[in-house]
Amino acid sequence: MNQQKIAIVVDSGCDVPEEWRKRYGMYLLPLRILYEQGEYLDGVEISSEEVYQRLPQEIPKTSLPSGGQVTDCLDQIKADGYEKVLAVTLSSGLSGTYNLVQLIAQEYEGLDIHVVDTKNIAIGSGFTAILAGQCLEQGMEWEALKATIDGSLEKSKVFFCLATLEYLQKGGRIGLVASLVGNALGLKPIISCNEDGVYYVVSKAMGRKQSIHRVMEMAWRFAAEGKRYNVAIVNASAKEEAAAIKEELLPHLPGRVQLIESDLGPALGVHVGPGLLGVGIQLLD
Repeated sequence: MNQQKIAIVVDSGCDVPEEWRKRYGMYLLPLRILYEQGEYLDGVEISSEEVYQRLPQEIPKTSLPSGGQVTDCLDQIKADGYEKVLAVTLSSGLSGTYNLVQLIAQEYEGLDIHVVDTKNIAIGSGFTAILAGQCLEQGMEWEALKATIDGSLEKSKVFFCLATLEYLQKGGRIGLVASLVGNALGLKPIISCNEDGVYYVVSKAMGRKQSIHRVMEMAWRFAAEGKRYNVAIVNASAKEEAAAIKEELLPHLPGRVQLIESDLGPALGVHVGPGLLGVGIQLLD
């Protein structure tokens, strides 16, 4: 436990790699993956690869954590001796998790809870939780931590391309990407989250190779807005292509402080399918 007795909670849609969760003692709120025959806790009871293998037979639904999960998590945090909680969630524009945690936090007694709507997804949200862990490691106090985290949200972006739009369409998560009608012609969107935390198209490219290069190009441009930044490379069952991105991308990012490599979590994988590639940037200054 840190001296400030502040716990960090992160939902599984933020895709904080396990090594980083362990380093900062983060508590995990798993989303739920719902199949006809039963449900699984995201990343706990089912892996991304298992989800991809089952997609041809069934595209499951996903759901936010239950109220009981949230309450149980807070009960555990209190039992462990913490007094304050920073809860980091994926975008309220893509999930009801933020609203649920906020509602429960307002009624929960015995903990001072600050819930953060990152307006982002995957490692774009995960950056926020990792930054919080680093701030606590440096001894930052509660009020300063809240201000620092709330002020950091617009400094994180993730850009990604998909092998197909099929799963976004079927899962109802396509948002502002729905205006793109050229998928059958090989036109690939580069997707990010806008200021409302909803998917939108930031660029387009013809074919897989060009779309991957455009993702890197968008990341370079965003990184150029700062002097130092963290970098993340994310993939959904596309490790070889992710390794190629790493080799080409990093020489163009001289201000990199940390590199995070992660696999997209199962619940997010349901909505994009295998083949996603993404690059995240978190500006530090």
